[in-house]
Amino acid sequence: MSSYRLVIGNKNYSSWSLRPWLAMKQAGIVFEEIRIPLYGPDSKQRLAEYSPSGKVPLLIHDELKIWDSLAICEYLAERHAGMWPADSAARGVARAVSAEMHSGFVSLRHNMTMNIRKNYAGKGVGPGVPGDIRRILDIWRDCRSRFGVGGAFLFGAFSIADAMYAPVVMRFRSYGVAIPGDLAPYYDAILALPAMRGWIAASEAETESIPDGDIYG
Repeated sequence: MSSYRLVIGNKNYSSWSLRPWLAMKQAGIVFEEIRIPLYGPDSKQRLAEYSPSGKVPLLIHDELKIWDSLAICEYLAERHAGMWPADSAARGVARAVSAEMHSGFVSLRHNMTMNIRKNYAGKGVGPGVPGDIRRILDIWRDCRSRFGVGGAFLFGAFSIADAMYAPVVMRFRSYGVAIPGDLAPYYDAILALPAMRGWIAASEAETESIPDGDIYG
């Protein structure tokens, strides 16, 4: 049995759970998945059994607990090669855009919550959302043009930066956000990942419904 355990929430809704899950899958890291559906009658009690923050995701490595998606990815990158770009300049930018995703884009998060099962095309364009979308597309374009030669992802090979932006791809898919032609291959590459297809299939098989996630019906 793997010494890693990853506690996650509902795959349909939990964008933060997707990030380290996908990074670990892409890095070939073996782990046990513990899924705790959120906002259920016993969710808080079950989360408290694992997570000191009471939130997901949580990485358990032997007796160590790491919470927060980006902290989990950073911890794993210290133990497993290839999760960040090898080039120092590319790695610095990858960390910067990952941190921006981690702390920013509040309007997008609020108005376009991740909901893989829904088709909300045309919805969610609240105040600040167009600006967030433009900034994300600018990040993708800049990373691809400067560092993406030789691969389909932001820095060529898949990295933690792609895992950080994968839930945005899912949001764009659900809300029908138009993807410029030059960025369509990147968008398609994320969706084509076998791990990503597996996450989507599992999301569609879930039966839980969270009202705060089904914000447009």
